[in-house]
Parts: sequence; C-alpha cells; structure tokens
Amino acid sequence: MATATEYQEEARFRITPAVAWLLAINIGVYFLQLAVFGERNVFSALGFDSVAMPAGWWAMATYMFVHAGLAHLAFNMFMLWTFGPRVEAEWSTRGFTAFYLWCGLGGALTHLILVRSGVLVGASAAVYGVMLAFALRWPDEEVFVFGIIPMKTKWFMAWMVVVNLLLAMLSQRGGPGGSSIAAIAHLGGLVFGWVYIKGPGSGGIERFRLRVAAVPDESDEMPRPVPKPQPRTRESSVNRTDAVVAKSMAVTPKLLPPPPDTRKRRAEELNRVLDKISRSGVQSLSPDERTILERFSRELRGG
Repeated sequence: MATATEYQEEARFRITPAVAWLLAINIGVYFLQLAVFGERNVFSALGFDSVAMPAGWWAMATYMFVHAGLAHLAFNMFMLWTFGPRVEAEWSTRGFTAFYLWCGLGGALTHLILVRSGVLVGASAAVYGVMLAFALRWPDEEVFVFGIIPMKTKWFMAWMVVVNLLLAMLSQRGGPGGSSIAAIAHLGGLVFGWVYIKGPGSGGIERFRLRVAAVPDESDEMPRPVPKPQPRTRESSVNRTDAVVAKSMAVTPKLLPPPPDTRKRRAEELNRVLDKISRSGVQSLSPDERTILERFSRELRGG
C-alpha cells in the first residue's frame, strides 16, 4: 500500500482531465496551424487583435490556444503539465477550467487596455495564473529552474514577475515588440489570478485552500485492519448483556417529563418548523424538521 508521501509524488505527475484536454487542444491547434491553415491565417482568425474589437470578441478566448512557434508552445505546455495537475486534483476539473479561462481573459483585457496594438497569441496569461495558484498553495515546494537550479515556488514566481515587469517597461520605452507585448498580458493573467484568489469577496487564501482541498495533501491515518471475529465466551455474553442493560438505563430518562428548559427549547423548535411551513409549505422541511414535527404530533395524540 502506498504511503502518503508516495501518493503525493504520484498525484504530482499524473495527468488530470482538464490539463489533458488543454494540452490536446493547444497541440492540435498548433499542428493544424503548421500543416493545414498556415500561421498567418490562424493568427488572423483566432489571435486577439484589439483593433478588431468588438466584432472579433471570440478571440478573447481563442487566442490562448494559438502559439507563435514551437518554443512558445513547449514552454507553456510544460508549465501547464508541471503545475496544473496538482491544482486541478485538489480543486475540481470545472473550477480549474474556469480559473484557467479567467486568467486568460485577464491577459486579453490587459492587452486591450494597455497595449492596443499587435496580435496577442499564447496560453501564457492563463498558465501564469495556474503557476500563481500553485505557488500560493505550496509556496515551499521546490522546482528546478533550467532543470538544474532548485528554487522554492514562491521565489520562482517572484522571479517571473520581476522578469515580466522589466519586459513590460521595455515595451513602454519602445523596446523589442513581441516579448514585451506578451509580458503585459502575462502580468494581466497574474493580476486576475490574484484577484480571483485573494480579492474582495474571495475570502482570501484560506477560502482558496478550502476550494482546492477536496483531498488533503497527506493523511497521517493509515487504514485500520478489519478486526477478526472473536469466539463467543460466557464472559463476552455477560459483557453484551451489561451493554444492553446500560443502553436501557440510558433510554429510561427519556420516558420522564422533560425539565422546563428542555420543554422551552423543544417549543422553540416546533415554532420554527411551523413558521417554515407557513412560509414555504410542508415540502420545504428537511428530514430533521419532519422528525421534530412527527414527534410533537405523537405527543399530542398521547402516543
């Protein structure tokens, strides 16, 4: 049986449904881009161009499935494969997909507001949001930059933010176009991801932890073996009889009239149930409320 640590290692690298679909769609679009339609046609049809807004509104979603070259695709898909499955496994497929698209939308809106030139393509804004979610959830996990330099995820994300800020400032000074324009969209994805997780009404990182912690990181409790049935002896029969007598004694006080404070509490429960019936009807009662109503009904009938 696998230990909790082994389970974590396995969960870290297994492919989850949303990540698998995103990888397949991005790689499939890139294949069609090279083999069938051509880069220019795909960019004009699916890339996000602020000049074409609002007529080409769909590009705010489709742009994140188009990539400008194999290196661009490989970097984004590697980061998605590295950070995405663990977040999705603890969050949910639907929640992870919504968050991914939300961060991608943030990149497009930031480009629309701050850049307003050039065609934006790539999943980087969405992937940066996933990386941020991972770093907030597991800040002390180590990643290997360039495959050799160990770095905690919180410092890795800080480094990525600094690099993109520098590239964004270069774009404002007329620096190299492509990477600088994309850097502003990356920062937009990060900002939207941060707002989603930590912004007003989100409940902060603790609420995010609850939303992604459907399965705990690790469990200290190992499965307990099923006890084997013991042969019945005279002593065990006596103990079982004592247990039955003890349960009977515990039930006996319930037959006596309840004390005043208990009667008051039960009357308040009945009033609450009756008020709910008057507002929403009998069908709105929960099983516990129906039990309360039936208990008082029996007492009124003297049953």
